[in-house]
Amino acid sequence: MNTVRRSAVILVGGEARRANGQEKYFFVYEGRTFIERLINTLEQVVDEIILVAKDPEQCKRFHNLDGVRCITDIRPGIGPIGGLHAGALAAHGDTLFVSACDMPCIDAGVVRYLFDILGNADAAIPSWNYDMIEPLHAVYRRSVLLGYLEDHESYSLRPMIRSISTRYVAVEELRQFDPTLKTFTNINKLEDLERINAGSVPGHDEG
Repeated sequence: MNTVRRSAVILVGGEARRANGQEKYFFVYEGRTFIERLINTLEQVVDEIILVAKDPEQCKRFHNLDGVRCITDIRPGIGPIGGLHAGALAAHGDTLFVSACDMPCIDAGVVRYLFDILGNADAAIPSWNYDMIEPLHAVYRRSVLLGYLEDHESYSLRPMIRSISTRYVAVEELRQFDPTLKTFTNINKLEDLERINAGSVPGHDEG
């Protein structure tokens, strides 16, 4: 019997161009790599964790990580939506939390709340305002994702989010779990890593 209800999909297949070609998931913050921090946080909330890499060679880099499954893009080269499609196909859960690999401060309480608040909606997505949303720090219903991704024109996540029944969650609601909203910190450059290790929080990369 399938006991997996909640899955997490971490997209690790980006080209890391803004990090001088270095692999951001192996950047170290507070003594642990980004990917280790993400896994340690998400395993508190979900029943399975799936990494989506760009190719089998990249998957080999995660062989030493326990409790995760690494799969490869089935539609390479089209950005996050391709990784999301592969992750949704591979997941066993009814609902998925989707994350970028460069967010080392994701908060378990925030993720749990997004799952809990989903209700009958197709997605629960944090929102700074109408134009600034966090599609790669969000919960989606797997069946709806698969239905949309079978036949779509845009490679952007935004048209999909606008076309499904999305519950927008004001980021202010999430301060009860993460008062400084550090959960949305995205490390795009080596300078950002230096700043976060020095104790400051780089700006958020709203979607």
